[in-house]
Amino acid sequence: MMEFHDDAFWEWTMTLRIVQLGSDRSPGEGLRIGTVRRPPRGVKKSEYASKNFYDVWLPTLAPSAALVKLAQGARSGREWDRFMKKYRAEMTTAENRATLDLLAALSHRTEFSVGCYCPDESRCHRSVLRALLVARGAKVM
Repeated sequence: MMEFHDDAFWEWTMTLRIVQLGSDRSPGEGLRIGTVRRPPRGVKKSEYASKNFYDVWLPTLAPSAALVKLAQGARSGREWDRFMKKYRAEMTTAENRATLDLLAALSHRTEFSVGCYCPDESRCHRSVLRALLVARGAKVM
């Protein structure tokens, strides 16, 4: 068995992916983390991973219930910007900052993904998560 000790090799191969939960997994995607407020409806807990939702649920990085409603009701760019500003503010708690720092650090050591159900990342909190993680030095694909 070949062993790799070159940090440059690991830096090149390890990444964090931002995904739509429920979509097909990409090769090398690694552990899938669900950053959603609620588990998928109508799916047994034992089937979350096998149906490509998530392996681990991390609702602390999901928008609050009030912000989910705000996002779902956003019809204009201004309303969407309001949601994003409020979500960014929620991510400034000590717990959320520590979680984001942990994920950013892990992105240099292992492959994993974080995601949400929304079909369009540009209209989803995961677009903000991507920016927050990149700002912390995460290696994002």
